[in-house]
Amino acid sequence: MKIRPITIQDANAVITLWQACGLVVSHNDPRKDIERKLKVNPELFLVGEVDGEIIASVMGGYEGHRGWLNYLAVSPNHRRKGYGQQIVAAVEKLIATKGSPKINLQVRSTNAEVIEFYRSLGYGEDKVLSMGKRLVQD
Repeated sequence: MKIRPITIQDANAVITLWQACGLVVSHNDPRKDIERKLKVNPELFLVGEVDGEIIASVMGGYEGHRGWLNYLAVSPNHRRKGYGQQIVAAVEKLIATKGSPKINLQVRSTNAEVIEFYRSLGYGEDKVLSMGKRLVQD
């Protein structure tokens, strides 16, 4: 798999990937999410290609205190081949070079398969409550 930063030309393929992986929800506009991310640390938003097809993505972030992972996706047709591990390792390395001592992520508590995937990569559950406040309606 070839891993590289996303470009705006990849948006449709990435949105299609996210839809196939069940990551698109009604209260998030994926196109706006991509456009916003391309304005802040776009080098941390990676895609993975196999034979010219985007089959993986991860949106990394770093705000000066902690790194974050969002929108990790691997095409259902390409899972269990190590692609998820590869793209996570690539974004972890990039976030670490920015000086981040830790990476956080959020997973829906009902998504047992993804929780186990992250555990296999060394992530553990922090004893915190995730809270959020919607500032705009997409």
